[in-house]
Amino acid sequence: MSTALLSCQGVTAGYGSLTVVRDFTLEAEGGSVVAVLGPNGAGKTTLMLALAGLLPRLEGEVRVGGQPLPSGRPTTANDAGLVLIPDDRALFTTLTVRDNIAAAVRKGDVPTDEVQEMFPALAERWQTKAGALSGGEQQMLAVARAMVQRPKVLLIDEMSMGLAPVTVERLLPVVRTLADRTGAVVVLVEQHVQLAMEVADQVMVMVHGRVALTGSSADLAKEPSRLEAAYLGETAGASA
Repeated sequence: MSTALLSCQGVTAGYGSLTVVRDFTLEAEGGSVVAVLGPNGAGKTTLMLALAGLLPRLEGEVRVGGQPLPSGRPTTANDAGLVLIPDDRALFTTLTVRDNIAAAVRKGDVPTDEVQEMFPALAERWQTKAGALSGGEQQMLAVARAMVQRPKVLLIDEMSMGLAPVTVERLLPVVRTLADRTGAVVVLVEQHVQLAMEVADQVMVMVHGRVALTGSSADLAKEPSRLEAAYLGETAGASA
């Protein structure tokens, strides 16, 4: 039996009669970062919704810590330790930074020191309403709110959506730190390929709903032509 913290076997998902993700398989150990890359329309967001239980799977199995997650049951997935940060961040814009985080705490007090140490910019905005934050600050808040839920698996869909490259350069290393400190698996959907590869252990490229290329970040960084070919759909089912 697999000892992976996150195990996905043959996950297939879509909308009605339209199949968008086909036969997605992943084994990820605790403390690892998996970057899921690919062009627009590749099925990355559909995959994240299916893993989180927000979209029923058509086929396949998802396990967290060996526990199978029922299809289409987001509350059960969350209770098992799987947390999704969607691409719209889903913040309570009329609540303060502090109250957004408090709403996510499962037990005990708000870990103020922990959050502010990880995100110093939020310390200065602690009593500011989330709707008044910059895009980068809102993304920090979304990650902080997920962090206080103590996830075993953290899914982050398009962290860099709408953000300036310099802001993305500051934010993505937080993903690496979070995985290292907590031992969680982080699955990161990202358009900034090079920045994502700098923080990831494993890279998967999706094209037309299928994994076209998978391998270690270190190995694929040495062969940029393979990444380019995968994006263009010139390789399928390859592994490094």
